[in-house]
Amino acid sequence: MTTTSRDGVAGPVSDDGRATRSGAARPPDTPPPADAHLVRELLDGLAEAVVTTDGHGTVTLVNAMAAALLPQVVPGTPLIGCNVPALATAARDGAGSFETAHLGRRLRGVRRDLAGGRHAWYVRDVTEERARTDSLLAERARTAFLARAGSRLGTSLHREQTLRTVATLGVPYLADLAVVVHRLPSPAEDVPHWVRYADGDASPSTGVAPATLVRTVPGLADALDGDPTDPSPWRDAELADLAALLPGDFGCPGTVLVSPMPSAGRPAGALILVRAAGRPGFDRRDIELAREFAARAGAALGAAELYGEQAHLARVLQNSLLPPELPAVPGVCLAGGYRAAGDSLRIGGDFYDVLPTGGGAMFALGDVCGKGVGAAVLTGRVRQSLQTLRLVEQQPLGLIRLLNRALFDTPDAVRRSQFTTLLLGTLTVEPDGAVRARIAGGGHPSPLVVRPDGTVVPVQVGGMPVGALTDARFAETEVRLAPGELLLAYTDGVTEARGGPREVEMFGERRLHRALASAAGLPPAALVDRLLQLVDEWLDGQGHDDIAMLAVRPAETA
Repeated sequence: MTTTSRDGVAGPVSDDGRATRSGAARPPDTPPPADAHLVRELLDGLAEAVVTTDGHGTVTLVNAMAAALLPQVVPGTPLIGCNVPALATAARDGAGSFETAHLGRRLRGVRRDLAGGRHAWYVRDVTEERARTDSLLAERARTAFLARAGSRLGTSLHREQTLRTVATLGVPYLADLAVVVHRLPSPAEDVPHWVRYADGDASPSTGVAPATLVRTVPGLADALDGDPTDPSPWRDAELADLAALLPGDFGCPGTVLVSPMPSAGRPAGALILVRAAGRPGFDRRDIELAREFAARAGAALGAAELYGEQAHLARVLQNSLLPPELPAVPGVCLAGGYRAAGDSLRIGGDFYDVLPTGGGAMFALGDVCGKGVGAAVLTGRVRQSLQTLRLVEQQPLGLIRLLNRALFDTPDAVRRSQFTTLLLGTLTVEPDGAVRARIAGGGHPSPLVVRPDGTVVPVQVGGMPVGALTDARFAETEVRLAPGELLLAYTDGVTEARGGPREVEMFGERRLHRALASAAGLPPAALVDRLLQLVDEWLDGQGHDDIAMLAVRPAETA
């Protein structure tokens, strides 16, 4: 059966009446054959390269993107012989993918199997994608480096430790060698010092730089003055300028970056980063990172120097406020004990002092209201006042009255409302070896006499706190210590120490008396150590008030 189409061309007709151009019948619902020009246009419009091969591996089709990315791949040639080594190797080995750098681009390809043993390779240009990924990873690495550096530098409060930390942190991430050039805090010495660390070193090394170093190393003088410099390559002729800072086996440096280490008020030093000759130089991001690291290092070094100055000042003041080493007094055996309430400071409001006199000694033991630095300041004021006032008054009662007046003459005495309880006494050695103690009291707990048989007897003194009232009344008493007897003066930090099984019970006077009775006959130093041990065990690590005690006993005679 034949029919005529709309254009008048006769052609065969299928059994169901449908005409075919070829004259051959085709099954129902079969799509018409593809237009070769349309297929080509579609392939050339793809954003990725397409390369097809026949069953023998010969290239049969290359779209427009493939011609641009892979100009060496042409139809009619075997793919394994193309001038793209990664693609040729993947085709030869039957690999399913490859990635390579080609003609300045980064390419990634995957293979798809087609019918009849044919294959299609889809190749994408991932240069920008890879650059974005690399940039993100690099930024994460920089952020992680700065975070790690900040953490390490933030915990370093000692100057020498900070210098070593700065030198080691930058290697090998920033450079193959790092040198920190700095000057000592002492203004008397202006010679530059250095701390150096190279990749592979066990620890940083230190040294003193030659006097010509600052002038000969380009950019170092500016960096030490706080001005940034640009990185520069170093030639063999310039190696001698940096040779004093380089290890003997380092070789010729490639690129050197000198960065200032700014601190509050003045530059803290300069950071020299050296990359070996085979390593790429510093790019813009490397320079920014090095500058940021050097700035943080300078801030950390400045903080460490400030901490060192404050720590030195604190040690000087602390040593002046701590109970002194007891002097040797002929005919008298002395021992003192001290515990400050704070964990970080060893100073507090309790104190004792012994001052030799012509016929024996004068002693003082007191407890300033409060604790910590504020109480320690008043303690120092009381001790200094006593040392001055004893030049005009040697009798305990008269001296404690002068001290009370002196404390009120201080301008901030009323505002601070601070006072102290005090025992102030003189020690006189008698011909038979006994020691006579005349004691004036200012509201302090009574001292205790410990006899050789273990009897403990309080010495009632009384009186009102010193510095509390302008018209305060004070009392005085006298006690004679026979050989073998011991006088213990203590502060209420001993009896009010809270601990024990329930952690709230005070050590108390009864427990103190029992401890002294059991320690009767011990030398003063041993007895004081024993009491401190018992109080520490009672506290069992809990907080406590300041503690001070002073033990006096006639010296043993032959």
